[in-house]
Amino acid sequence: MTRRSPFRVPVALTAASAALLTLSGCMTVHGERELLPAVSKDEAATALQQFVDGFNTSNTKLDPKVNPTYETDSLLAVDQALTKAGQAISPQGNPKFPPLKLTSPTFTVPKQAGWPKVFLADAVSNRNNARWFLVFTRDAVGAKWKASYLSSLADQEIPQFKTDRDGFAEVVPADAENSGLKIAPGKLGAAYAAYLNTGKGDTFAPGPHTDRWRALRERQGRQPGARIQYEDQASSYAPVALRTKDGGALVFFSTYYHQQKTVSAGSRISIGPELKGIMDGPAKPSSRMTFTTLSEQVVKVPAAGAAGQVGVLHRLEAKTSAKSL
Repeated sequence: MTRRSPFRVPVALTAASAALLTLSGCMTVHGERELLPAVSKDEAATALQQFVDGFNTSNTKLDPKVNPTYETDSLLAVDQALTKAGQAISPQGNPKFPPLKLTSPTFTVPKQAGWPKVFLADAVSNRNNARWFLVFTRDAVGAKWKASYLSSLADQEIPQFKTDRDGFAEVVPADAENSGLKIAPGKLGAAYAAYLNTGKGDTFAPGPHTDRWRALRERQGRQPGARIQYEDQASSYAPVALRTKDGGALVFFSTYYHQQKTVSAGSRISIGPELKGIMDGPAKPSSRMTFTTLSEQVVKVPAAGAAGQVGVLHRLEAKTSAKSL
């Protein structure tokens, strides 16, 4: 297989690095100054299987209480909203849900000090034969690894990560002044929201999730008898960035966008059953409604001084609330 070898946690570890993997499960809640692998290969595989099991259970039962058992942060917000919408459509669940299967997994494991700790898993999905990329995180020893970001990347979009001699990756701190990137990971959410709001700036490369998305919004926002106004903002969920071999980084982050839809006098906005599951307040017919959507992005950020712009590779979103005005 010619795909990038740095993605793999080495099967044959040196004695020293194997010892570090063992020690990584024994750190105090306060963390340590020493950089240690975030997770062992077996623990990473277990976390990925727990995600698959939880995903299949929540989508079969359509029970939003299941989502927090295997997801956290922005992915929890996205998937729990989808589960609530599904439950509103099918209160008895979806027993015919085709189970998710993830095969041929590989793991990108960084060395980290302190908490939270993260690692990246990618595997072939039986949904579309593309590789699903999942960021896992946990905040303390003994805590369960949970997925916080999910994306799908084509083979040509998959980067090679920078790794040390033992094959371990490097996390780029969110707000590090010396991140070595064109834009620090912690500033991406605000920058992306500002671009979508105004169309100004040259940080982001043209594509389906930048200029073409703004053009689509413009068309959808001005329809006969209806207007939609958009406003984007950064989320409070922490980004996750891993250094790539070229000095750049693959960064996962999330943003919100709000919509206010207004229809002409005498008309009413229809409220389908999927919206009833996420309504903030009564689902009353109205000529004005607001919607909030959480959007997860994975982007490739060039190294500082390198040519090119931030490329948005994939987006995953879900409406998390709706309100009749």
